[in-house]
Amino acid sequence: MSHRPHPGRRSVLRGSLAASAALPLPAGLGAAPAFALSGRPEAGWGVQAGDVTSDSGLIWVRSDRPARMIVETSATESFRNPRRRYGPLLGPDTDFTGTTRLHGLPPGEQIHYRVRLADPDDPRRTGEGVAGTFRTAPVRRRQGVRFVWSGDLAGQGWGINESIGGYRIFDAMAKLDPDFFLCSGDNIYADGPIAATAALPDGSVYRSVTSEEKSHVAVTLADYRGNFRYNLLDPALRRFNAQVPNIVQWDDHEVRNNWYPGEVITSGTPYPAGTRLDDLASRARRAFAEYFPLSPLTARGDGRIYRVVHHGPLLDVFVLDMRTYRDANSPDDQTTDPQGILGREQLDWLKRELARSRAVWKVIAADMPLGLVVPDGVEGRPNFEAVAQGDPGVPLGRELQIAELLRFVKHRRITGTVWLTADVHHTSAQHYDPSRAAFKDFEPFWEFVSGPLNAGSFPAGALDGTFGPDRVFVKAPARANVSPAEGYQFFGEVDIDGDSGELTVRLREQDGTVLFTQVLQPGRVGQ
Repeated sequence: MSHRPHPGRRSVLRGSLAASAALPLPAGLGAAPAFALSGRPEAGWGVQAGDVTSDSGLIWVRSDRPARMIVETSATESFRNPRRRYGPLLGPDTDFTGTTRLHGLPPGEQIHYRVRLADPDDPRRTGEGVAGTFRTAPVRRRQGVRFVWSGDLAGQGWGINESIGGYRIFDAMAKLDPDFFLCSGDNIYADGPIAATAALPDGSVYRSVTSEEKSHVAVTLADYRGNFRYNLLDPALRRFNAQVPNIVQWDDHEVRNNWYPGEVITSGTPYPAGTRLDDLASRARRAFAEYFPLSPLTARGDGRIYRVVHHGPLLDVFVLDMRTYRDANSPDDQTTDPQGILGREQLDWLKRELARSRAVWKVIAADMPLGLVVPDGVEGRPNFEAVAQGDPGVPLGRELQIAELLRFVKHRRITGTVWLTADVHHTSAQHYDPSRAAFKDFEPFWEFVSGPLNAGSFPAGALDGTFGPDRVFVKAPARANVSPAEGYQFFGEVDIDGDSGELTVRLREQDGTVLFTQVLQPGRVGQ
């Protein structure tokens, strides 16, 4: 977009950020740091920025030993006259990770930051600075907004394959120079071990980087922490994190496939019989909070993953948590369902915040799709994992909450709602219209699906006709669990023009090739 020039950003990537991403990782693939290390504290896992607003941002780092986090900011990459902020002492309680909030930043500007780690016993001993950059959200509409989204990383046993460029999709996303990255969940596959090799259909071999924590399913807190560290072994992801701030949500694989609150594992393989999913989820949530810059999960936050991130006058992002508050997976054909997939408190929050929003566009970031049928088990009468259950009639089960929300959007005349998601490991665009639906008390809207980032891809599943979806576009493989070496890895781009207010969605392949484009007009209830 010509109204969003940022001279110098590209030179930053060629210089300090590229050098930061190339820093050597600590020995041992990130095992718990030893306390007898010589030299100075190192930040070989890179830096991240998250939940950036018009005047603030949250910076993340991990040390290789106890250290004090120090963040320097500057208007230029030369770091002349930087402003210095002292962050927390990083120690074993947080797996040597920590965040520092930057306040009082200028809106709509490129912020350069550098993280240094200081020896807590001798503050003069600091490690090499690790640089990053991000743009604060604008306060003027004409600056426009561009972001990318996807999900599903290191799934189905497909890990970091250096022979194909590792997590190369992150380099393609970085080339678009987005304001932020929305990760729609499944940031790790805690339930998916990664072997060093896997046979491919053509007789070749897929070779993955491995680690001890990825050799088995995650059960302990150390296991979950190791799963998050595994992804940071990839240089492309570390480069991306230093350039593009994130908005992160979670789904099931941060804990275990298709988990729900109150679930207890009855079989003994690979998890011990009697394992309570609530216990696993507590450990996973702690590691999740440690390894991403998430404002609500900091010491001063409210502890919720669901939140709204305001990104200037053009965009509010409503980040949902469709995992923590859901009822049990079931045939989902009940005629009343007060808990649903969101829980009553989150649904009321979402309705309230949508009504309050004055942004031109209101992106609802869902970690699961609305009209795509996602079974949970296939023996006998199946349970269902997402919202839809395949009955094209009136809303049942979890669909009842979605019907309530869609009715609310219509009658409150809330404009500019768009749904984005991942989860199903293909890319598609669905248009929902009451003229095709069994439930008719809503206005038309779009749902766009992307992913995976680096995981097995799968054929597109069936649609449920309750809300009248029409699959306008889809790209998916013909067989299940196609490896990243064979393609079918996807991300999406959203580009909001500051002059016209038009929102353009582009569904892209892992190399950035555009597969599908849809332009939406502002100011409409539905589209």
